[in-house]
Amino acid sequence: MATEPRLALQQFIAALERHHEAVTMRRSDDDPAVQNAYSVLQNAFLDYEEALESAFGEWLPFEEADDSE
Repeated sequence: MATEPRLALQQFIAALERHHEAVTMRRSDDDPAVQNAYSVLQNAFLDYEEALESAFGEWLPFEEADDSE
């Protein structure tokens, strides 16, 4: 999905804020709100990175965490 980079950035920032809010309001170790916010954040990160690469040929200076460990 090729999104305009500025819009993707705004969505990424909003996802970071929602994740922070979910974490601070966590009700249990496996709170579904935190898990959902994590997924939304992960997708927003990937969308922003893709938008940067598509528009400018640039990548973010960090990578998605490997969940296998």
